[in-house]
Amino acid sequence: MTESFSLSPEAAEPHLGVPRRSLERLRSVPELAPRYAGHEKVLTLGDVAALPVMVKDDLNVALAHLRPKAERGATWLFQSGGSTGAPKVGHAPTGFYMDGVYERWRPLERDDVFVNAWGAGRMWGAHFLAAAFADLSGCDVIALGSVGREEYGDWLGFFAARGVTAIGGTPSVLRLWFAHARAAGTTLPALRKVLWLGEAWHPQLDEDIAEVAPLARRWGMFGSTETWVAGTNTPRCPPDVFHLLPDQLVHVDADELLDFTTLNPDMLNPVLRYRTGDAGRFVTCECGGEDRAVRILGRRDSVVQVRGLGLHVNDVVERAEREPGVSRAQVLITERRGRVSTVDVLLLTDRDAPPDLAERLRADLMSSTFTISTAFQHDPGSFRVEVVDALVSNDRTGKTAAFVVREEP
Repeated sequence: MTESFSLSPEAAEPHLGVPRRSLERLRSVPELAPRYAGHEKVLTLGDVAALPVMVKDDLNVALAHLRPKAERGATWLFQSGGSTGAPKVGHAPTGFYMDGVYERWRPLERDDVFVNAWGAGRMWGAHFLAAAFADLSGCDVIALGSVGREEYGDWLGFFAARGVTAIGGTPSVLRLWFAHARAAGTTLPALRKVLWLGEAWHPQLDEDIAEVAPLARRWGMFGSTETWVAGTNTPRCPPDVFHLLPDQLVHVDADELLDFTTLNPDMLNPVLRYRTGDAGRFVTCECGGEDRAVRILGRRDSVVQVRGLGLHVNDVVERAEREPGVSRAQVLITERRGRVSTVDVLLLTDRDAPPDLAERLRADLMSSTFTISTAFQHDPGSFRVEVVDALVSNDRTGKTAAFVVREEP
Protein backbone atom coordinates (compact mmCIF):
# COMPACT_ATOMS: atom_id res chain seq x y z
CA MET A 1 0.00 0.00 0.00
CA THR A 2 2.69 2.52 0.98
CA GLU A 3 4.68 1.95 -2.22
CA SER A 4 2.11 4.01 -4.14
CA PHE A 5 2.45 7.12 -1.90
CA SER A 6 5.02 9.86 -2.21
CA LEU A 7 5.78 9.75 1.53
CA SER A 8 6.53 6.85 3.85
CA PRO A 9 4.16 6.12 6.77
CA GLU A 10 6.82 7.47 9.14
CA ALA A 11 6.88 10.81 7.30
CA ALA A 12 3.17 11.11 6.48
CA GLU A 13 1.14 9.74 9.38
CA PRO A 14 2.20 12.32 12.05
CA HIS A 15 0.75 15.00 9.70
CA LEU A 16 -2.60 13.40 8.88
CA GLY A 17 -4.45 15.86 11.11
CA VAL A 18 -4.99 18.09 8.07
CA PRO A 19 -6.68 15.33 6.01
CA ARG A 20 -8.79 14.50 9.06
CA ARG A 21 -10.02 18.09 9.20
CA SER A 22 -10.68 18.01 5.45
CA LEU A 23 -12.76 14.86 5.91
CA GLU A 24 -14.82 16.55 8.65
CA ARG A 25 -15.44 19.52 6.37
CA LEU A 26 -16.50 17.35 3.45
CA ARG A 27 -18.78 15.26 5.64
CA SER A 28 -20.55 18.50 6.65
CA VAL A 29 -21.63 19.15 3.05
CA PRO A 30 -25.08 17.55 2.61
CA GLU A 31 -24.51 16.70 -1.05
CA LEU A 32 -21.20 14.95 -0.30
CA ALA A 33 -21.89 13.33 3.07
CA PRO A 34 -23.24 10.05 1.57
CA ARG A 35 -19.96 9.54 -0.31
CA TYR A 36 -18.03 9.51 2.95
CA ALA A 37 -20.37 7.27 4.92
CA GLY A 38 -18.24 4.65 6.62
CA HIS A 39 -15.11 6.81 6.39
CA GLU A 40 -14.95 8.38 9.83
CA LYS A 41 -11.22 8.42 10.52
CA VAL A 42 -7.93 9.04 8.76
CA LEU A 43 -5.15 7.59 10.91
CA THR A 44 -2.94 5.79 8.39
CA LEU A 45 -2.01 5.88 4.72
CA GLY A 46 -4.30 2.91 4.25
CA ASP A 47 -7.20 5.02 5.52
CA VAL A 48 -6.33 7.71 2.97
CA ALA A 49 -6.17 5.18 0.13
CA ALA A 50 -9.62 3.87 1.10
CA LEU A 51 -11.28 7.30 0.75
CA PRO A 52 -13.34 8.10 -2.35
CA VAL A 53 -11.50 10.09 -5.00
CA MET A 54 -12.52 13.73 -5.36
CA VAL A 55 -12.94 15.31 -8.79
CA LYS A 56 -13.51 18.92 -9.79
CA ASP A 57 -17.30 18.82 -9.44
CA ASP A 58 -16.99 17.50 -5.86
CA LEU A 59 -14.62 20.30 -4.95
CA ASN A 60 -16.85 22.94 -6.56
CA VAL A 61 -19.80 21.68 -4.48
CA ALA A 62 -17.71 21.65 -1.31
CA LEU A 63 -16.30 25.14 -1.77
CA ALA A 64 -19.72 26.61 -2.58
CA HIS A 65 -20.91 25.25 0.77
CA LEU A 66 -17.80 25.84 2.90
CA ARG A 67 -16.58 29.29 1.76
CA PRO A 68 -13.15 28.92 3.40
CA LYS A 69 -11.30 31.90 4.89
CA ALA A 70 -7.65 32.50 5.71
CA GLU A 71 -6.85 33.09 9.37
CA ARG A 72 -4.23 35.69 8.49
CA GLY A 73 -4.43 38.09 5.57
CA ALA A 74 -6.79 38.09 2.63
CA THR A 75 -8.48 35.13 0.97
CA TRP A 76 -8.10 35.05 -2.81
CA LEU A 77 -10.66 33.24 -4.95
CA PHE A 78 -9.51 31.92 -8.32
CA GLN A 79 -10.92 30.02 -11.26
CA SER A 80 -9.30 27.63 -13.70
CA GLY A 81 -10.41 25.50 -16.62
CA GLY A 82 -13.29 26.23 -18.92
CA SER A 83 -11.81 25.16 -22.26
CA THR A 84 -12.76 21.49 -22.03
CA GLY A 85 -15.10 21.33 -19.05
CA ALA A 86 -16.75 23.23 -16.24
CA PRO A 87 -14.52 25.83 -14.53
CA LYS A 88 -12.99 24.92 -11.17
CA VAL A 89 -12.59 27.21 -8.21
CA GLY A 90 -9.81 27.47 -5.69
CA HIS A 91 -8.94 29.55 -2.64
CA ALA A 92 -5.56 30.77 -1.40
CA PRO A 93 -4.32 32.99 1.42
CA THR A 94 -2.04 35.97 0.91
CA GLY A 95 1.31 34.52 -0.09
CA PHE A 96 -0.22 31.63 -2.07
CA TYR A 97 1.71 28.98 -0.07
CA MET A 98 4.89 30.05 -1.85
CA ASP A 99 7.05 30.30 1.26
CA GLY A 100 7.15 26.49 1.39
CA VAL A 101 8.11 26.35 -2.29
CA TYR A 102 10.84 28.96 -1.78
CA GLU A 103 12.38 26.93 1.03
CA ARG A 104 13.15 24.09 -1.39
CA TRP A 105 13.39 25.72 -4.85
CA ARG A 106 15.23 28.99 -5.54
CA PRO A 107 15.77 29.81 -9.21
CA LEU A 108 15.43 33.56 -8.53
CA GLU A 109 18.05 35.52 -6.61
CA ARG A 110 18.17 39.07 -5.34
CA ASP A 111 20.11 40.44 -8.33
CA ASP A 112 17.74 38.94 -10.94
CA VAL A 113 15.49 41.03 -13.22
CA PHE A 114 12.40 38.84 -13.62
CA VAL A 115 9.62 39.19 -16.22
CA ASN A 116 6.35 37.80 -14.87
CA ALA A 117 4.64 36.91 -18.16
CA TRP A 118 1.79 34.84 -16.73
CA GLY A 119 -1.50 36.48 -17.65
CA ALA A 120 -3.05 38.55 -14.86
CA GLY A 121 -6.57 38.52 -16.22
CA ARG A 122 -9.92 37.37 -14.94
CA MET A 123 -9.49 35.12 -11.92
CA TRP A 124 -6.45 33.07 -12.89
CA GLY A 125 -3.93 32.72 -10.09
CA ALA A 126 -0.56 32.03 -11.74
CA HIS A 127 0.49 35.66 -12.22
CA PHE A 128 -0.11 36.43 -8.55
CA LEU A 129 1.50 33.19 -7.41
CA ALA A 130 4.65 34.06 -9.35
CA ALA A 131 4.60 37.57 -7.94
CA ALA A 132 4.48 36.17 -4.39
CA PHE A 133 7.43 33.90 -5.18
CA ALA A 134 9.43 36.78 -6.65
CA ASP A 135 8.66 38.81 -3.53
CA LEU A 136 10.39 36.18 -1.42
CA SER A 137 13.50 36.32 -3.62
CA GLY A 138 13.77 40.10 -3.39
CA CYS A 139 14.55 40.46 -7.12
CA ASP A 140 13.46 43.20 -9.53
CA VAL A 141 10.13 42.33 -11.17
CA ILE A 142 8.59 43.43 -14.46
CA ALA A 143 4.92 42.51 -13.93
CA LEU A 144 4.05 42.22 -17.59
CA GLY A 145 0.74 40.38 -17.82
CA SER A 146 -0.95 40.05 -21.21
CA VAL A 147 0.71 41.38 -24.37
CA GLY A 148 -0.78 41.92 -27.83
CA ARG A 149 0.81 40.52 -30.98
CA GLU A 150 2.01 43.92 -32.17
CA GLU A 151 3.78 44.65 -28.86
CA TYR A 152 6.29 41.80 -28.77
CA GLY A 153 9.03 43.58 -30.67
CA ASP A 154 9.08 46.67 -28.45
CA TRP A 155 8.97 44.61 -25.25
CA LEU A 156 11.77 42.31 -26.38
CA GLY A 157 13.94 45.34 -27.05
CA PHE A 158 13.10 46.63 -23.59
CA PHE A 159 14.06 43.27 -22.02
CA ALA A 160 17.42 43.32 -23.76
CA ALA A 161 18.09 46.91 -22.72
CA ARG A 162 17.13 46.22 -19.10
CA GLY A 163 19.30 43.12 -18.89
CA VAL A 164 16.44 40.76 -18.06
CA THR A 165 17.87 37.61 -16.47
CA ALA A 166 14.69 35.57 -15.91
CA ILE A 167 11.24 35.17 -17.47
CA GLY A 168 8.29 33.04 -16.46
CA GLY A 169 5.00 31.98 -18.00
CA THR A 170 3.01 29.09 -19.40
CA PRO A 171 4.81 27.20 -22.17
CA SER A 172 2.17 28.48 -24.62
CA VAL A 173 3.02 32.08 -23.78
CA LEU A 174 6.76 31.44 -23.62
CA ARG A 175 6.64 29.92 -27.09
CA LEU A 176 5.16 33.14 -28.42
CA TRP A 177 7.90 35.22 -26.81
CA PHE A 178 10.78 33.10 -28.03
CA ALA A 179 9.30 32.48 -31.48
CA HIS A 180 8.88 36.24 -32.01
CA ALA A 181 12.41 36.90 -30.79
CA ARG A 182 13.88 34.20 -33.03
CA ALA A 183 11.96 35.39 -36.09
CA ALA A 184 13.09 38.97 -35.49
CA GLY A 185 16.69 37.98 -34.80
CA THR A 186 16.48 39.42 -31.27
CA THR A 187 18.74 37.93 -28.62
CA LEU A 188 18.58 38.17 -24.84
CA PRO A 189 22.18 37.65 -23.79
CA ALA A 190 21.55 38.27 -20.08
CA LEU A 191 18.69 35.74 -19.81
CA ARG A 192 19.66 32.77 -17.64
CA LYS A 193 16.40 31.36 -16.26
CA VAL A 194 13.03 30.39 -17.74
CA LEU A 195 10.37 29.57 -15.14
CA TRP A 196 7.24 27.71 -16.23
CA LEU A 197 3.96 26.46 -14.81
CA GLY A 198 0.54 25.57 -16.18
CA GLU A 199 1.24 23.17 -19.06
CA ALA A 200 3.72 20.55 -20.17
CA TRP A 201 7.04 21.77 -21.50
CA HIS A 202 7.29 21.72 -25.31
CA PRO A 203 10.47 20.65 -27.18
CA GLN A 204 10.12 23.57 -29.61
CA LEU A 205 10.97 25.86 -26.71
CA ASP A 206 14.37 24.21 -26.37
CA GLU A 207 15.16 25.00 -30.01
CA ASP A 208 14.00 28.62 -29.82
CA ILE A 209 15.68 29.32 -26.47
CA ALA A 210 18.97 27.96 -27.79
CA GLU A 211 18.87 30.62 -30.53
CA VAL A 212 17.55 33.56 -28.49
CA ALA A 213 19.15 33.01 -25.07
CA PRO A 214 21.70 30.17 -25.26
CA LEU A 215 22.66 30.50 -21.57
CA ALA A 216 19.05 30.20 -20.31
CA ARG A 217 17.87 27.07 -18.49
CA ARG A 218 14.35 25.96 -17.56
CA TRP A 219 12.95 25.74 -14.00
CA GLY A 220 9.51 24.10 -13.72
CA MET A 221 6.61 23.98 -11.28
CA PHE A 222 3.76 21.46 -11.33
CA GLY A 223 0.34 21.83 -9.69
CA SER A 224 -3.17 23.17 -10.14
CA THR A 225 -5.48 25.87 -8.83
CA GLU A 226 -6.82 23.37 -6.29
CA THR A 227 -3.54 21.86 -5.06
CA TRP A 228 -1.35 24.89 -5.83
CA VAL A 229 2.31 24.02 -6.43
CA ALA A 230 2.84 20.32 -5.77
CA GLY A 231 6.34 19.82 -7.17
CA THR A 232 9.31 21.52 -8.84
CA ASN A 233 12.25 20.67 -11.05
CA THR A 234 15.59 22.18 -12.01
CA PRO A 235 17.70 22.29 -15.20
CA ARG A 236 19.29 18.99 -14.11
CA CYS A 237 15.90 17.21 -14.14
CA PRO A 238 14.00 15.98 -17.21
CA PRO A 239 11.18 18.42 -18.01
CA ASP A 240 8.49 15.85 -17.12
CA VAL A 241 9.96 14.85 -13.72
CA PHE A 242 9.13 16.83 -10.56
CA HIS A 243 10.29 16.61 -6.95
CA LEU A 244 7.23 16.70 -4.71
CA LEU A 245 6.90 19.13 -1.82
CA PRO A 246 6.77 17.57 1.66
CA ASP A 247 3.29 18.98 2.37
CA GLN A 248 1.83 17.17 -0.67
CA LEU A 249 0.80 13.54 -0.15
CA VAL A 250 0.57 12.08 -3.64
CA HIS A 251 -0.93 8.69 -4.43
CA VAL A 252 -0.52 6.76 -7.69
CA ASP A 253 -3.42 4.45 -8.41
CA ALA A 254 -3.24 1.17 -10.32
CA ASP A 255 -4.22 3.04 -13.50
CA GLU A 256 -1.37 5.55 -12.88
CA LEU A 257 -3.74 8.43 -12.18
CA LEU A 258 -2.48 10.82 -9.51
CA ASP A 259 -4.47 12.12 -6.57
CA PHE A 260 -3.36 14.75 -4.09
CA THR A 261 -3.94 15.16 -0.36
CA THR A 262 -2.59 18.25 1.34
CA LEU A 263 -0.69 18.10 4.62
CA ASN A 264 -0.34 21.90 4.80
CA PRO A 265 -2.33 23.21 7.81
CA ASP A 266 -2.85 26.57 6.06
CA MET A 267 -4.48 25.01 2.99
CA LEU A 268 -7.96 26.47 2.42
CA ASN A 269 -9.19 23.97 -0.18
CA PRO A 270 -10.25 20.59 1.30
CA VAL A 271 -7.84 18.67 -0.95
CA LEU A 272 -8.44 15.05 -0.02
CA ARG A 273 -7.51 12.49 -2.67
CA TYR A 274 -8.19 15.15 -5.28
CA ARG A 275 -7.77 13.83 -8.83
CA THR A 276 -6.60 16.39 -11.37
CA GLY A 277 -6.68 14.09 -14.41
CA ASP A 278 -2.88 13.83 -14.61
CA ALA A 279 -1.21 10.44 -14.82
CA GLY A 280 2.26 9.68 -13.48
CA ARG A 281 4.62 7.22 -11.85
CA PHE A 282 7.26 7.48 -9.17
CA VAL A 283 10.83 7.53 -10.45
CA THR A 284 14.38 8.27 -9.35
CA CYS A 285 15.33 11.57 -10.97
CA GLU A 286 18.54 11.64 -12.96
CA CYS A 287 19.51 14.87 -11.16
CA GLY A 288 20.66 12.73 -8.23
CA GLY A 289 18.17 14.06 -5.70
CA GLU A 290 17.35 11.59 -2.96
CA ASP A 291 13.68 12.55 -2.49
CA ARG A 292 10.94 10.74 -4.37
CA ALA A 293 10.06 12.25 -7.74
CA VAL A 294 7.12 11.75 -10.07
CA ARG A 295 7.21 11.56 -13.85
CA ILE A 296 4.12 13.22 -15.33
CA LEU A 297 2.76 11.08 -18.15
CA GLY A 298 0.14 13.56 -19.34
CA ARG A 299 -3.56 13.92 -18.87
CA ARG A 300 -5.92 10.98 -19.11
CA ASP A 301 -8.96 13.17 -19.76
CA SER A 302 -7.96 13.78 -23.39
CA VAL A 303 -10.21 11.00 -24.74
CA VAL A 304 -13.26 12.76 -26.15
CA GLN A 305 -16.50 11.06 -27.13
CA VAL A 306 -17.19 11.83 -30.78
CA ARG A 307 -20.54 10.41 -31.87
CA GLY A 308 -20.25 7.53 -29.43
CA LEU A 309 -16.59 6.72 -30.18
CA GLY A 310 -13.51 7.70 -28.19
CA LEU A 311 -11.13 10.06 -29.97
CA HIS A 312 -7.62 10.19 -28.45
CA VAL A 313 -6.97 13.87 -28.99
CA ASN A 314 -3.32 13.76 -27.91
CA ASP A 315 -2.60 11.09 -30.51
CA VAL A 316 -4.08 13.29 -33.24
CA VAL A 317 -2.09 16.32 -32.09
CA GLU A 318 1.15 14.35 -31.85
CA ARG A 319 0.58 12.90 -35.33
CA ALA A 320 -0.02 16.37 -36.78
CA GLU A 321 3.05 17.86 -35.08
CA ARG A 322 5.27 15.19 -36.62
CA GLU A 323 4.55 16.64 -40.05
CA PRO A 324 7.42 18.73 -41.48
CA GLY A 325 6.48 22.38 -41.33
CA VAL A 326 3.97 22.05 -38.45
CA SER A 327 5.05 23.93 -35.32
CA ARG A 328 1.86 23.41 -33.28
CA ALA A 329 -1.49 21.64 -33.65
CA GLN A 330 -4.82 21.74 -31.85
CA VAL A 331 -8.14 19.92 -32.08
CA LEU A 332 -11.27 22.09 -32.05
CA ILE A 333 -14.48 20.20 -31.28
CA THR A 334 -17.77 21.93 -32.00
CA GLU A 335 -20.91 20.66 -30.33
CA ARG A 336 -24.53 21.45 -31.19
CA ARG A 337 -27.25 20.45 -28.72
CA GLY A 338 -24.82 18.20 -26.87
CA ARG A 339 -23.66 16.30 -29.99
CA VAL A 340 -20.35 16.73 -31.79
CA SER A 341 -21.07 18.38 -35.13
CA THR A 342 -17.54 19.03 -36.41
CA VAL A 343 -13.92 18.25 -35.56
CA ASP A 344 -11.23 20.61 -36.83
CA VAL A 345 -7.48 20.05 -36.64
CA LEU A 346 -5.86 23.49 -36.60
CA LEU A 347 -2.24 23.86 -37.67
CA LEU A 348 0.36 26.54 -37.05
CA THR A 349 3.00 26.20 -39.76
CA ASP A 350 6.33 27.72 -40.66
CA ARG A 351 7.51 28.98 -44.02
CA ASP A 352 8.80 25.54 -45.04
CA ALA A 353 5.37 23.89 -44.88
CA PRO A 354 4.31 22.39 -48.23
CA PRO A 355 1.19 23.95 -49.81
CA ASP A 356 -0.78 20.68 -49.76
CA LEU A 357 0.01 19.92 -46.10
CA ALA A 358 -3.53 20.28 -44.72
CA GLU A 359 -5.07 18.22 -47.52
CA ARG A 360 -2.55 15.39 -47.17
CA LEU A 361 -2.78 15.27 -43.38
CA ARG A 362 -6.58 15.22 -43.50
CA ALA A 363 -6.55 12.27 -45.89
CA ASP A 364 -4.06 10.42 -43.70
CA LEU A 365 -6.01 11.00 -40.48
CA MET A 366 -9.28 10.09 -42.18
CA SER A 367 -7.90 6.76 -43.41
CA SER A 368 -5.79 5.79 -40.39
CA THR A 369 -7.88 6.92 -37.40
CA PHE A 370 -10.79 4.55 -36.73
CA THR A 371 -12.86 7.04 -34.73
CA ILE A 372 -12.58 9.76 -37.37
CA SER A 373 -13.25 7.50 -40.34
CA THR A 374 -16.24 5.88 -38.66
CA ALA A 375 -17.79 8.94 -36.99
CA PHE A 376 -17.68 11.01 -40.19
CA GLN A 377 -18.37 8.24 -42.66
CA HIS A 378 -21.60 9.84 -43.87
CA ASP A 379 -20.55 13.50 -43.59
CA PRO A 380 -16.80 13.58 -44.19
CA GLY A 381 -16.91 17.33 -44.65
CA SER A 382 -17.48 17.70 -40.91
CA PHE A 383 -13.87 16.66 -40.28
CA ARG A 384 -11.44 19.33 -41.42
CA VAL A 385 -7.74 20.15 -41.25
CA GLU A 386 -6.72 23.76 -41.83
CA VAL A 387 -3.75 26.06 -41.49
CA VAL A 388 -4.49 29.06 -39.24
CA ASP A 389 -2.71 32.22 -38.12
CA ALA A 390 -3.35 31.48 -34.43
CA LEU A 391 -4.68 28.60 -32.32
CA VAL A 392 -7.58 29.02 -29.91
CA SER A 393 -6.20 30.26 -26.60
CA ASN A 394 -7.78 30.97 -23.23
CA ASP A 395 -8.05 34.76 -22.98
CA ARG A 396 -7.72 34.63 -19.20
CA THR A 397 -4.63 32.48 -18.91
CA GLY A 398 -2.86 32.52 -22.26
CA LYS A 399 -2.94 28.72 -22.26
CA THR A 400 -3.34 26.89 -25.55
CA ALA A 401 -4.87 23.49 -24.81
CA ALA A 402 -4.43 20.43 -27.00
CA PHE A 403 -8.17 20.50 -27.61
CA VAL A 404 -10.96 23.01 -27.17
CA VAL A 405 -14.70 22.33 -27.00
CA ARG A 406 -16.99 24.99 -28.45
CA GLU A 407 -20.78 25.00 -28.12
CA GLU A 408 -22.89 26.33 -30.98
CA PRO A 409 -26.58 27.23 -30.65
